[in-house]
Amino acid sequence: MFKLSRDLGIDLGTANVLVYVEGKGIVLREPSVVAIDKNSGKVLQVGAAARNMLGRTPGNVVAVRPLREGVISDYEMTEKMLAEFMKKIIRYSLVKPRVVVCVPSGVTEVEERAVIQATMEAGARRVYLIEEPFAAGLGAGLDLSRPNGYMVVDIGGGTTDIAVLSLNDLAVSSSIKIAGDTFDDTIITYLRRRQGLLIGANTAEEIKITIGSVMERPEEMSMTVKGRDLKTGLPREVLVTSSELLEVLRRPARFIVEEILSVLEQSSPELVADISQNGIILTGGGSQIWGMDRMIYERTEIPCMVADDPESCVALGCGKSLQWINSMQEGTINLARRKLMRE
Repeated sequence: MFKLSRDLGIDLGTANVLVYVEGKGIVLREPSVVAIDKNSGKVLQVGAAARNMLGRTPGNVVAVRPLREGVISDYEMTEKMLAEFMKKIIRYSLVKPRVVVCVPSGVTEVEERAVIQATMEAGARRVYLIEEPFAAGLGAGLDLSRPNGYMVVDIGGGTTDIAVLSLNDLAVSSSIKIAGDTFDDTIITYLRRRQGLLIGANTAEEIKITIGSVMERPEEMSMTVKGRDLKTGLPREVLVTSSELLEVLRRPARFIVEEILSVLEQSSPELVADISQNGIILTGGGSQIWGMDRMIYERTEIPCMVADDPESCVALGCGKSLQWINSMQEGTINLARRKLMRE
């Protein structure tokens, strides 16, 4: 039976795309990967099926991640990926949906326009943008409508967004291109230099999740890693421990902590006082690296906690923002800030 379209909220992440449907919640959670036939340009797979093809495709098939560091790096592939995802959700709809899309707080006007255009081409009727840390705060259950300062640190795949939020807006914000992918790249570089072993991004992510940490663990952990020997070109296995990765992963984590301190320094004394009472909220997949909350607490002396279901916070916040869609401003945030209803 045909029906009118529901509004959508899309967390267009470097690592994953999450789609929230009004009245239904999060209905799609897929890796941001597209596999295409280079000869015909036809999309073969998107999402998890395409991710499994990374590094495993024949010559005529290429699997790509069209988003890098939180923004679109391949416009055509992003549009095709979004079109496939939206087709799954709105295939029986008579009316194209209105869509709220999250972007990093440091996004440029050109990058914003690319997101808007790609989403329109993929099948949206209208597109509205909100910043990721604001959406993350909403998704984490914070009451942002009051004059009370909250700090949200969203550690995604391509960017870490840090913001002080109050009165439904960003008081101070920063976005750095050090996040989950940086930790993966650091692991790849370490194993190549120290062990002479070449591994792929998927393996590096598995290592990060399984034994990665930025603070010393109470118990040593280890895992066997398979890859290609750089000298012989043959398969080889090595044992990697959590302690040897500790200092490797602490380096990018320190940059994140330093940026948090910088944002605190730019905030008013009143907001910092609120944050010291409310604590720092961590969201995004990267926030789950073991010891990240403790490391931030030790440097800032402010209580730090990981939100419930941190990977879904931005998408859930997108969904919550749909209640304000009629009063939102279309177009780029840099030209016209959104107008949210004050409750």
